[in-house]
Amino acid sequence: MDEPSENISGGDAGGGVPADFESSDPGTRAEAFVDRLGDSYWRKAYGGQPAFECLVRTVLSQNTSDKASQPAHDALMARYGGDDLAESLAAADVDALAETISGAGLYNVKSKRLVALADRVREAYGGAAGFDDFVRESDPQVVRDALLDMDGVGPKTADCVLLFAGGRGGVFPVDTHVHRIARRVGLAPADADHEAVREALEREVPADKCGFGHTATIQFGREYCTARSPACLDDPDACPMGDLCEQVGVYPETGEVVDPSDAPEAH
Repeated sequence: MDEPSENISGGDAGGGVPADFESSDPGTRAEAFVDRLGDSYWRKAYGGQPAFECLVRTVLSQNTSDKASQPAHDALMARYGGDDLAESLAAADVDALAETISGAGLYNVKSKRLVALADRVREAYGGAAGFDDFVRESDPQVVRDALLDMDGVGPKTADCVLLFAGGRGGVFPVDTHVHRIARRVGLAPADADHEAVREALEREVPADKCGFGHTATIQFGREYCTARSPACLDDPDACPMGDLCEQVGVYPETGEVVDPSDAPEAH
C-alpha cells in the first residue's frame, strides 16, 4: 500500500516510513476495529519529524483542511525554514508571517500564535534542537503537560507532536473524524468529549497500534464514514467495518444522520 497523497496528520510531507502491522486476536472491540483498518490502509512508522515543525504544522491545520494548511506550511518553510525554525519565527514580523500563511484559516491569529510559540521554545529549550530533545526524551506526560500549557495548543495538537515527532506509543490523537467515528461505532460513549474519546481509545487499543489507529481512522472517515453521508446509509455492505459498528446516530431506514450525542439511544 502506498502512503496517502493527502496529508494525514503529517502525511507524505512528514517523511513517512512504511512499517509492518500485525493483526492479532483482539482483546477489545476497539482493537478489532483498528486491526480491520489494517487490512485497508497504509501503515507507517511514527516519530522522527522535527518537533517544532510538527507543532507549527499542527497549529496551521487547526480549523482548516489539509488542502489549505499544507500549502501554508510549505510557504512558511520556504520563507522561514533553515538552521533553526524557532529562531526564525521568533524574529518574524507578524504581518509578513500572516501573509505567508494566508492560505490557512485564521491566519492573523495563527501568525501571532506561531511567533509566541517560537519565542517560548527559544527561551525554554534553547531553540528547535533543544525542543526536539525534550519531546523525544522526557516523560510523555511531562511533555504533554508542557505542550498544553502553551497558548493555542490543545490536546489533539499536543498528541500529534508526541506521536509524529516523539514516536510515542499509546498516543491516539483525536480530531473531528476520530471523535465522530469512535462514538458512532460505539467504541466510546455517544456523549464523550474529545478527551473522553482519547482516554477510551488509549485504554482499549494496544500502545503499538494507537498511532496507526489515528491515521487510519482519519482515512476511513474521509472515504467511508463521513459526517453526513456514511457509506452504510444507502448500502449496508458498502462499509468494510459494518459488522463492528453500532451505527449510533445513523438510520438507514429513514436516511437520517445525527451526531451520536443527539441519538435517542444515547440518552
